[in-house]
This record gives sequence, structure tokens and C-alpha cells, in this order.
Amino acid sequence: MEMIRLDVKNEGKFAYDIVIRDSFDHLAEELKKLQVENRRICIVTEDHVASYYLETVREKIEPICRETHSYIFQEGEESKNLKTVNGLYEYLIHHEFDRKDMLIALGGGVVGDLTGFSAATYLRGIDFVQVPTSLLSQVDSSIGGKTGVDFEAYKNMVGAFYMPKLVYINTSTVGTLSQRQFVSGMGEIIKHGLIRDKDYYEWMKANKDKIMARDNEVMAKLIEGSCKIKRAVVEEDPKEHGIRAYLNFGHTLGHSIEKIMEFQLAHGECVGIGAVLASAMSWKRGYITEEEYKDIVTTFADFSFPKLPETIDLEEIVKETRHDKKMEHGSIKFVLLEKVGQAAVYRDVTEEEMLSALQEGRAQA
Repeated sequence: MEMIRLDVKNEGKFAYDIVIRDSFDHLAEELKKLQVENRRICIVTEDHVASYYLETVREKIEPICRETHSYIFQEGEESKNLKTVNGLYEYLIHHEFDRKDMLIALGGGVVGDLTGFSAATYLRGIDFVQVPTSLLSQVDSSIGGKTGVDFEAYKNMVGAFYMPKLVYINTSTVGTLSQRQFVSGMGEIIKHGLIRDKDYYEWMKANKDKIMARDNEVMAKLIEGSCKIKRAVVEEDPKEHGIRAYLNFGHTLGHSIEKIMEFQLAHGECVGIGAVLASAMSWKRGYITEEEYKDIVTTFADFSFPKLPETIDLEEIVKETRHDKKMEHGSIKFVLLEKVGQAAVYRDVTEEEMLSALQEGRAQA
């Protein structure tokens, strides 16, 4: 596979590269460009990912830096909290890491978010690199500089905007993902097409079988397409004052479902369910046609997304949205489709509308 390189700008100036390869063979070459020869590098990862990739990555970078260390925590959303951050702080302090050293986030979205937040706050800022290994993190959370951890039961309530120095994507890691993890990543990918690029959305549908078979060439094109959309949005709106909010399509109700289900569903699965519900609201408002809405329902089903769980209390989902971090002055910023391939933020969505969409989703289940 030929290398794909996408440069990301912040306020019009070069910030970092997204490099897409099919192995870790060129990671050291990319890190050398960041002058790591005299720096300590700590690879931050979780135990499941470590069993697959930690030694390979360590072997690649040991010859080019001063020292390599690793900090491993327990996998899962339950580790994405300040307790784990405190453990990482203690490790870095004990091993005398300074502001000239570097962290590498090796793993999925939990690892990337937690490492990025730790990098932003340790000694008021230490460089870090994203090496995302899940499909979801490759196309979404590793790009754009949003970092954060959960507080108590509230998702991503503590965080910072902090850009990585490099995003290195090895597409071959997709092959080790469970079907559920793979589908979770597709939730963000389908979302990207729906909010920004109808042609990309149609291309996905046309290549569904090759995507679900994880064909190498098609996966590279899929990941590149999603990265380009995420890059364009964050370049235009790095701090989420405008169109970056469009990336929250499917997240408002999705996050509520995720929390009420106590994270039994993967994040991307909940985003997919939330996207279908937001599409139902867009249809009921007359923004998209019934045919387009049904096509969206079919598309998520074709990519093996779960339905809205039958046992969940619909009114409880609506109630939980009041705790969403996108609340402003008592009203929620809700992302709907103006048309397929174009989203907009609305502040007039009522709880009755949400409940109606959930009832529609229950009927589809």
C-alpha cells in the first residue's frame, strides 16, 4: 500500500501530519522528524492492545530515542477517569519525565483521549503522538485535539483541546478488531458521510461487502475519506464554536443510551442508533424525505448495527439528555440533517420530539 499523508492545520498554520500505512515499519521514520533522539518516550496503552502491539512498537522506536518506557492500564471505558490519569502522572514523575519528553498513545479512543489529556496537563504540556489501533479512533478521536476523561458517570466532562504532533495510522490493526469494534468504528464513518459528503456516503453503500470483509485497499480509501472529512471540519473550527458541533450528530441520544445501558453497547454502536434517531427527527421536520430516512435505517442495518434496545426506558433516555455537556442556557444543541450530506445545529428541539423519534426507533426494532 502506498503511503497516504494528510497535513492538518491549526489557525492556518501546519500542526501535524496524519500518516496512513499498512504496518508500523515507518513509525520510527516519522518520529525522527520530531527530533526524538535525546528524548524519553513513554508508550501509554491498555492491556489488550499491549498484548498485540506493544513489543512491536517498542522495537521500532528504541533505536531512535534516548529511552523507552510503557504505562499499561486495564482496558475499557471504566478506566477513562482521573484515577488512571493520576497513575500515569505518578509514573512520569517517578521516572523523571520532563517537558522535552514525549508520550505515545497506542490504542483506541480511551487510550488516545486519556493520553492526550495527560499530555496537555502534565507539566503544563508535553508532546504526544497518536497511534490509533481501533477503526473508531483512526477516523475520529485521534484527529482534532479533543482530549478528555469521564468524571463519575458523566462522559468526557473533564478535558482539553491539545493537538498531537503526529497521527500514525496502521490500517492492518483493523484486522484484529472484533466484529463489534469494527461496527463501532463504522458508526462514526457513516456519520461523516451523512453530515458532510453524500458522495462518500453513497460510495460506502456501494462498497459495503468489501468494507465488511475488511478489504485492505478499500479500508485504506475508507479511512482516508473519513480522515479528510474530520480534518476539514476541525481546521475550520478547532475549538467547536461552529461547524465542529456537526460531528456530534447522533451523539446526544447516543450518549444517553450509552450511559443508561452502563456501556454495554460500544460507543460507535450508540452513535449509530443515535444517528438513526436524529434522522427520524430530520424526517419528521420535513428536512429529509421518508425515502431518505428509510435508506439511512437500511444502511445502518446493512452494516450490522444493533437496534434500539427493547428494554430501555424511552423517557429515561430523554431525561438523561439534560446532563449532556452540549447544554447551553438550559437548551441543548441538537444536530439534525438539513439534507443527506449536510447537517445543522438546532436549539429548538423539544423533549417531545426526542420521545417521538425514540418511539419511531422502537417501532423499527
